[in-house]
Amino acid sequence: MLNYKNWLSGMLAGIFTVGLAVPAFAGGTIKIGDINSYKRLPAHTIPYKMGVELALEHINSAGGVIGKKLELVSRDDNGKPGDAVKIAEELVSKDRVALISGSLFSHIGLALTSFAGQRKVLYVAAEPLADALVWAKGNRYTFRLRPSTYMQAGMLAEQAAKNPAKRWATIAPNYAYGKDAVAAFKKILKSLRPDVEFVAEQWPALFKIDAGAEIQALSAANPEGVYNVTFGGDLAKFAREGKLRKFFDGKLILGLLTGEPEYLDPLKGEAPEGWLVTGYPWYDIKTSAHNAFRNAYEAKYNDYPRIGSIVGYNTMLGIAAAIKKAGSTDTEALVDAMEGLTYDSPTGSITYRKIDHQSTMGAYVGWTALKDGKGTMVNWTYRDGAGYLPSDAEVRKLRPAN
Repeated sequence: MLNYKNWLSGMLAGIFTVGLAVPAFAGGTIKIGDINSYKRLPAHTIPYKMGVELALEHINSAGGVIGKKLELVSRDDNGKPGDAVKIAEELVSKDRVALISGSLFSHIGLALTSFAGQRKVLYVAAEPLADALVWAKGNRYTFRLRPSTYMQAGMLAEQAAKNPAKRWATIAPNYAYGKDAVAAFKKILKSLRPDVEFVAEQWPALFKIDAGAEIQALSAANPEGVYNVTFGGDLAKFAREGKLRKFFDGKLILGLLTGEPEYLDPLKGEAPEGWLVTGYPWYDIKTSAHNAFRNAYEAKYNDYPRIGSIVGYNTMLGIAAAIKKAGSTDTEALVDAMEGLTYDSPTGSITYRKIDHQSTMGAYVGWTALKDGKGTMVNWTYRDGAGYLPSDAEVRKLRPAN
């Protein structure tokens, strides 16, 4: 078994130029404001916070950053954009955090993006996936870690284009993330396969899906392929109802995020089989870096990591690397450090692009299967996010000058 402390020592030394010795701190801490929907979607956000706390433990054990420990000041946004913005203001004004980070839902991420631009506060958006966050609504002070809807849709479209299916239907939650995900998939698949047509769209309200009615409407269009963007409880209902009605038989079904343990594991034996998905096959990733992360996570929590866990861990590594590069917590210096920042992580090297502040963190693409009575991903590959981002010329059209 890989000794994770040895690996972490080498990796963190590259970021902080220190080892895993007992640190001597200059005094005080660097506060990082954490805003997330812990009550609204705990299955995803609690693993995220566990990953964050593991990273902070490793960073602080390795000497911290610029002689100080990193301290998390965490708040729950209740799944409401207004609450998130109010909390962000309190974190900045009262708690004196150096920056804000976190968030899951795209509508909350967009609200915090606007706040960051107006207040000139660094916001590292860990998980919101809406493309507008770094393009149409992007600004100097907002950066995003996770591969966007455009990137992950492109990964699925690339594979879908190799399938003979021509008639496509889509189903996605009716808010920013879902809309962006469908628009990106349509654009990319049509560019790869001009002969395809989209014959039906369904837009259920988030977490209020009537799966039977949605599937009936999709069936009426007789699609050969279905691009599914539902998640959480909506995904469970869609997967169960579709299987019961034999809607999936003979069709290519794509699932954006469906392979993530947060969403696949609760389905147990009812997990779909043969879907093309993005996800996180933590049990089958054999790189030394990921083994080290997994060993450390399991040792600390007696549990296995989810996609939120690795995102939380990678988010904190990036923040620590930016503070180190800036040499201070001055906001403008931190923003300058984030632009073009490259650092190592358990999923490989990550770079925050200067042009749009999107990171190059990739995603795992594979097929769903049942093993030992639960869903799993098989025949998967890791797709480097850098290969699925638009060109600089395209970004300049998408992103306002600011």
